[in-house]
Amino acid sequence: MSIFNQKSKFKVKTEVRSVRQAVEPSPRPPPPKQKSSGANGRLTAASNSSSRVASPRPPTSAAARRSRGQSASPQVDNDATGAGSVARKRIIGGGGYSQSPRSFSLTSSGDEDEDDDWEDNLDARKRQKRAHQGRLLVDRNRTLRHPKLWVGDETDVAHASIIHAVDVASLKQKCQPVLGLAADQVAVKLQYPGSRYPERYELVSGKDKIEAVKDIIKVVNYVASTYLTDDQATDFLDQTTGIIRKLEKSKNTNDGPGFKLALRDYNERLRALQRKGTIAKNLDGMHGIPKELVAFILDQVYDRTVAPKIELLAKYKNGSDNVYGELLHPFISDIIERTKLTSEKVFVDLGSGVGNVSLQAALEIGCESWGCEMMENACNLAEAQKKEFSARCRLWGIKPGAVHLERGDFRKNDNILAALKRADVVLVNNQAFTSQLNDNLVSMFLDLKPGCKIVSLKTFVHDNKNAENDVATSILDVEHLTYPEEYVSWTNASGTFCISTKKVYS
Repeated sequence: MSIFNQKSKFKVKTEVRSVRQAVEPSPRPPPPKQKSSGANGRLTAASNSSSRVASPRPPTSAAARRSRGQSASPQVDNDATGAGSVARKRIIGGGGYSQSPRSFSLTSSGDEDEDDDWEDNLDARKRQKRAHQGRLLVDRNRTLRHPKLWVGDETDVAHASIIHAVDVASLKQKCQPVLGLAADQVAVKLQYPGSRYPERYELVSGKDKIEAVKDIIKVVNYVASTYLTDDQATDFLDQTTGIIRKLEKSKNTNDGPGFKLALRDYNERLRALQRKGTIAKNLDGMHGIPKELVAFILDQVYDRTVAPKIELLAKYKNGSDNVYGELLHPFISDIIERTKLTSEKVFVDLGSGVGNVSLQAALEIGCESWGCEMMENACNLAEAQKKEFSARCRLWGIKPGAVHLERGDFRKNDNILAALKRADVVLVNNQAFTSQLNDNLVSMFLDLKPGCKIVSLKTFVHDNKNAENDVATSILDVEHLTYPEEYVSWTNASGTFCISTKKVYS
């Protein structure tokens, strides 16, 4: 049974003061030779981030991922973060380093011996696939298919205006050829489900660069697992003759020509499905995106726009409100569920940094999404992300919600003030805000409509205030909650946050 036309298995969490993450059933113990276990599910729930600055690679064990609410899916490399293995530094208050929860396992570590256990790997994947299929938010009112999806019309001349992987990871960037290929053999192209024009890669590897081989295998897997029914995906996922099997075997045996041949086969088969109308038909039957795919697309955008210029985010004024920190993918997915955000609602992020949260909300649930930031470097990177995000959503054939990223002080921005009056969910990462700015925000909340949810790192209602004179107390009902480890960029530790609801009568 495919992911099409399924009911969502998500349930909005209602616990107070704790976030309880479901622990997935343990997979079958791995065979003796195998060094990493997993399951091929149809895209398990991914870590989701929103406001995030780059982070180093996370723990690689399946147990470590499950402890953070992650799946142990082998569908993404253990030593890769997000799209490729770009090492992401996290910056706040001078720049502490922590680990990102965005990691899944696609293959064993690469030994030829491990390749002998492929069938055991796939059997485990099949067993867990059904359980993972439900890990997406389904909104029956959402139209997922991009209006400019390519359906085989050869007259289409609109080239994909993306930043190609080769633009940030190539021999010119001092990367090294992989898979035993010579320098003049590394150029390849990768087809996506939404466009006739592929992305250009070089099969190279470099520190803090996109790892082309891993990135390509992930894309092929996500396409087959998400866009195709089980029968249609057989040519890609079959345990003995499937394209992913061939790609991974070539990777494990350092067989460059074999990898390129399998990739060419994938490109041709996907283009045939596009011309046949299969991709368009399947997208028309989908009303949600697996969280892994959401995270992967956002990471692709981030790796091509923010990561190469990450040092710019370290430049801020100490002691001001302009301190940069990010909320990671899983935190925002949790917020989307808790606040019951849908494609028909309006989301506003006050202090949106490089725009990660706004982009995630628009992609994951398809809502109208706003952000406002005043730090110049962050605004410039946010604009670059928005441009790449739009182009890459078309590449994937997915229609996101409308995204509006504003510059300047959100207290004075007319567009933001107007959006707040319509907002259903407002996010304020006020961890480092001054008390004056927090008081200003409370005054702004007077214009919110009743029932609007405000998610913040710190409460706006303080115990040391007189309730009669405390505006926040008079207009907000506050729920205090705890987030687990690896939810924010500035610490590995867990912490607290609040969801405040604008009172109906105030």
